[in-house]
Amino acid sequence: MARTGTVLVTGASGFVGSAVARRLREAGFAVRALVRPRSPTTHLAELGLDFVTGDLRDPGSLRDALAGVRYLFHVAADYRMWARNPQEMIDTNVAGTRALMQEAMRAGVERVVYTSSVATLAARTDGASADESMPLEEQRAIGTYKRSKVAAERAVEELIAQGLPAVIFNPSTPIGPRDVKPTPSGGIIVDAASC
Repeated sequence: MARTGTVLVTGASGFVGSAVARRLREAGFAVRALVRPRSPTTHLAELGLDFVTGDLRDPGSLRDALAGVRYLFHVAADYRMWARNPQEMIDTNVAGTRALMQEAMRAGVERVVYTSSVATLAARTDGASADESMPLEEQRAIGTYKRSKVAAERAVEELIAQGLPAVIFNPSTPIGPRDVKPTPSGGIIVDAASC
């Protein structure tokens, strides 16, 4: 990737997104950060990000955030172990991802990096590590979060087949410094350390 032009990072106020935004800034990119109105941003103050307010469930805000953007790192997700209203997770993770990818295509974004999840990969029966060659079927995913991430990844794959210039990244269990909320994964570690 050429280091000119603006990079949009969704989820920049979150744990993984903030790490991506930080690394992009260190590499010399101009970074625009899509954040929700109530997202914490004080931990990002020193990075010099261009903050834009929006929501994956608001296509108009996505269009505005993508104006003039060369690259997109879609890191935002509704990552919860449980939700009183599971439809919120589906709306953000599936419909929001699809809308963002469609807007990226319309805006002529040159490269998209979509942060999916290891939850989209099927476990192998031979004991070898799971990889992208064995995608998990949505109906086999356990829980709303995992089902939503499988459905979202399939939507991105469909758009790649239609010309979306995207690659898919499948991380697992993010832990480490600067987990300010913390994430569900980080919360497990905090809870264990507090016992």
